[in-house]
Amino acid sequence: MSEVVPEPRQKPTVPAKPSCASISMGSQLLGYVGIDTIIEQMRKKTMKTGFDFNIMVVGQSGLGKSTLVNTLFKSQVSRKSSSWNREEKIPKTVEIKAVNHVIEEGGVKMKLTVIDTPGFGDQINNENCCDPIEKYINEQYEKFLKEEVNIARKKRIPDTRVHCCMYFISPTGHSLRPLDVEFMRHLSKVVNIIPVIAKSDTMTVEEKHDFKQRVRKELEINGIEFYPQKEFDEDMEDKAENDKIREMMPFAVVGSDKEYQVNGKRVLGRKTPWGVVEVENLNHCEFGLLRDFLIRSHLQDLKEVTHNIHYETYRAKRLNDNGGLPPVNNPDSEEQHESNL
Repeated sequence: MSEVVPEPRQKPTVPAKPSCASISMGSQLLGYVGIDTIIEQMRKKTMKTGFDFNIMVVGQSGLGKSTLVNTLFKSQVSRKSSSWNREEKIPKTVEIKAVNHVIEEGGVKMKLTVIDTPGFGDQINNENCCDPIEKYINEQYEKFLKEEVNIARKKRIPDTRVHCCMYFISPTGHSLRPLDVEFMRHLSKVVNIIPVIAKSDTMTVEEKHDFKQRVRKELEINGIEFYPQKEFDEDMEDKAENDKIREMMPFAVVGSDKEYQVNGKRVLGRKTPWGVVEVENLNHCEFGLLRDFLIRSHLQDLKEVTHNIHYETYRAKRLNDNGGLPPVNNPDSEEQHESNL
């Protein structure tokens, strides 16, 4: 079998930082001004308006995608929790199902959209099953672009862009499937890809360690850049933090929304004949690392990379295709464009 040579990836244009000539040395203040209150002002405004976060889950059926999302947000937010019927058949083609929720914690409201992709990787012939997913992602960029170029645009543009795509890798213990490689190589150019090894409790500690190393090597050989991408580290502090995360990825996780009694405490876990696999115990799996990374440390950065890199790349291409002019907003052109996505 010949080795797959990855196609060269054009590096997106990152907004330029101010030149040294435009930065003056800090002047000593003669008294209290109140500049430091801007952080509190921003916090109050965010508390009032809330924010959007859109997460897509991709992987073949049976890998626990819905359960993991429910575990991440400690609520029933997945598609299956909302409207799934157990008699529902596997679709013959990839479908896109989005479910919206408003969740609140500590007075902060988040409009969470979970986008599921039933049918992905479940057919004998999975050729072109990436196309509907890429089409959906680009359609969200197009919606945002059309709102931006309107003369009388909304004060707050609804953000339906996909901020994060969690790709679920089957815990085979061997290697990535050709479909895994093709999907991540193709879609990493348009969305933040976070690979995770699903149902990692089916592997031993040694198998898990070897499989993670093998997956990282295959991603590197195939030129697949998952989030956080090295080229977008802003400074040495960012690089040091993100290097540690990249060394641990892909996270080997277990999801469960069921509680069990362990040593006098109620814990989320999966019950087996040998005991309970504790979801939030780092000795059992890396779910806690994924949650901290995805929600507690990098959620805002995921949104910023989506806006400043992936969306800007799409926007520049679309405006360039239109001769530098915004797209014409009439029903005929919109229908024609959506049929071409």
